[in-house]
Amino acid sequence: MSSEFDLICTELAEIHDLFLCVVKIIPSFDITDPEILPYGLKPHTRSVSWIVEQVIVQQAKHKRERLKIKDVEFNLHDTCLHDCEIIKDERIPYYVNIKITNAGRRQNKNDIAAVEKLFMQYSANPNYRLIYAVFQFHFDNTTIIFDKDKVHTFSPQFLPVYVNPRNDKLQAYYYAEHEERTREDFLQLLKLNSRSIKL
Repeated sequence: MSSEFDLICTELAEIHDLFLCVVKIIPSFDITDPEILPYGLKPHTRSVSWIVEQVIVQQAKHKRERLKIKDVEFNLHDTCLHDCEIIKDERIPYYVNIKITNAGRRQNKNDIAAVEKLFMQYSANPNYRLIYAVFQFHFDNTTIIFDKDKVHTFSPQFLPVYVNPRNDKLQAYYYAEHEERTREDFLQLLKLNSRSIKL
């Protein structure tokens, strides 16, 4: 268990450090010309989430030499669990899902992933280790400003396992304390807690 745990923790730390560098490269950006939205954006994460996620991923690819990575692949199928694959060297890519959250807002439980998809991917590919990278940001009219020190990474394998009965998705706080467990234990917990999907 310790080698598996150490590997996941190492990957989480590496992705955390990489995205901290991305935030330093682009600490803020304008969503649109203020003349187009003279009254600003409604300060709600839903209104900007896809655009912000794309900015993060595309900046990582665009600045890959500075970040000392080989490539970032983001032209993936919409049903994919991860938003991008970060290729650092010849090793297995890092499978990363980008999340954003409005800084200063009370944190709620969030749907993390569909249980069946998570179960199938983790069962089929022993090298699949999903990494979530959470970015905090502020709105300033039509400008997005990242909290430069607030990148957080986590593994779904180490989350408290609660499955939302309404949609059969793993649900958790982004900043939940991690619970060390093996892949096998994680898969077993997903099976036990899935209510609507037969695995």
